[in-house]
Amino acid sequence: MHPGIHAAAAPDRPAVVMTTTGETATYRQLDRASRAVARLFASLGLAPGDHVAFQLANGPRFFDVLWGAHRAGLLYTAISTRLGAEEATFIAGDCGAKVLVVDAAQCSTLQAPIPGTVEHCYVTGRAATGGWQSLEEALAAQPDEPLDQERAGDDMLYSSGTTGQPKGIVHAVIPTDPEQADGVTALCQVVWGFDAQTRYLSPAPLYHAAPLRFTRAVHRVGGTVFVMEHFDAADYLRLVDRHAITHSQLVPTMFIRMLKLPAEVRRGFDGSSLRAVIHAAAPCPVPVKQQMLDWWGPIIWEYYAGSESNGLTLASPEDWLGHPGTVGRPLVGAVHIVDRDGRELPAGTPGTIYFEGGGGFAYHHDPAKTASAHDSHGWSTLGDIGYLDDDGFLFLTDRHANMIISGGVNIYPQEAENVLALHPKVADVAVFGVPDEEMGEQVKAVVQPLDWADAGPDLERELIAYCRERLAHYKCPRSVDFEPELPRHPTGKLYKRLLKDRHWKAAGVEPDAGR
Repeated sequence: MHPGIHAAAAPDRPAVVMTTTGETATYRQLDRASRAVARLFASLGLAPGDHVAFQLANGPRFFDVLWGAHRAGLLYTAISTRLGAEEATFIAGDCGAKVLVVDAAQCSTLQAPIPGTVEHCYVTGRAATGGWQSLEEALAAQPDEPLDQERAGDDMLYSSGTTGQPKGIVHAVIPTDPEQADGVTALCQVVWGFDAQTRYLSPAPLYHAAPLRFTRAVHRVGGTVFVMEHFDAADYLRLVDRHAITHSQLVPTMFIRMLKLPAEVRRGFDGSSLRAVIHAAAPCPVPVKQQMLDWWGPIIWEYYAGSESNGLTLASPEDWLGHPGTVGRPLVGAVHIVDRDGRELPAGTPGTIYFEGGGGFAYHHDPAKTASAHDSHGWSTLGDIGYLDDDGFLFLTDRHANMIISGGVNIYPQEAENVLALHPKVADVAVFGVPDEEMGEQVKAVVQPLDWADAGPDLERELIAYCRERLAHYKCPRSVDFEPELPRHPTGKLYKRLLKDRHWKAAGVEPDAGR
């Protein structure tokens, strides 16, 4: 299951369509380009199991390099294009890549040669410069035929670094048969009906785990991937109708932005082509999910998983409607909720979420972090807090790293964030703890207003009152700051650590000191 198979059956079917420029790559083109990339890597002496890295913006070349590495049996690391030169260089060296491929924008900031194991540096979309070779020139010299023996590779992606230095995630089992479906592809086929007629709209950066793996699954089954260069709520709705999109994956912040569009924009959306919309990445406020289901109908699915692939829960629309707020029941691995001493907790009691029997993983070059993610039973955790209800449905509460301890009471800031996100004047919000001499910590909110002109003491008082009308007062912020834009990853993850560290250092306290 790779582009070469579909190129033989339907060579002119679009594999990739860029929604802004209209640039299209057919399966014939993707097959030829990816096998040329595989040939190039083999000519450089790379063998199955070796490593490559690439830092590429959303576009057809991303898939050429991904599928070339995959068909050569290599491990490949997609690096965020939002990272600076220092972070990107660290990841390229840390993952053990022998080849690094970047586009012109990254080439202008990265300096070749790259320290570490990188032996070959290629740039796409521009001529060779400095220590960079032209990828296009190198590919033109490759024969137009597949490798003598293709073998499946796999991704080795890095954590987003929201709570520290990014870490590579190594899967315990890597499939080698290029014709074999991986777990994500099987899920997409069985649950959501992915097939050759699938028209999948990807609104997020492709380097992230979910966009990469879901678009890869679409190509495995011969469907068409429509790629947004950047997410825009109104544009997303227009694209669904224009291209008769059947499937898509979103994150809760995207839902919120669409719900806050003008009423006439929302009324103009048809959406009848959609068969399934999938979301994950962050807890979704219950009112937001309910409004989306009321608007789009029972086609919105939710799952809980991580790049570690150590387990997965799944909630159908009917599951969620019967258990509002759930992220589903286990589909891969069994779920256990445990306290800090490792004891299992009863239904309804929040604790650390562990998976048993899911996929094994390790953090590259970090045995201590790997050990901390596993307990004495061999169960593994992503660091999230949640609980099971009496029917075995999982609910997320927050992350341990985000928990606020005020006067000895544990406060989960996700609750206040869910409330404040629904305020009509709020575009985005982060809630976290800041130092307090008496209580240890107090609750602070940082808000990105929809209209910057609203920022100020009046809106601060309005938001605090709004939250207190809906939550216990001790869970609500005692103060609100305003920023033009919060540091949120395009996939929906909030870099709360950047905001929290700034406030703790301003108070003369090292972040999380003593905790």
